[in-house]
Amino acid sequence: MSSKKPAKNSLQANLDRLEEIVRQLEDGTIPLENAVELYEEGIALSKECAEKLKAAELKIRKLTKSADGKLELEDLE
Repeated sequence: MSSKKPAKNSLQANLDRLEEIVRQLEDGTIPLENAVELYEEGIALSKECAEKLKAAELKIRKLTKSADGKLELEDLE
């Protein structure tokens, strides 16, 4: 089994690769060993995507000025 970690790519690149992996696995014509490696790669990519989305969620904040002129972070809804 390969212990390859996916390179840190953009979210879109990771999603594209995940779609490609799903297509290959659904095809059902690849050997079991390759399928397991693809599955492992897919899980790693999925975790990386989740981390990127969580980081983006934390960054999506709106600065607002309070009555006393201080800037505050406010979650966007």
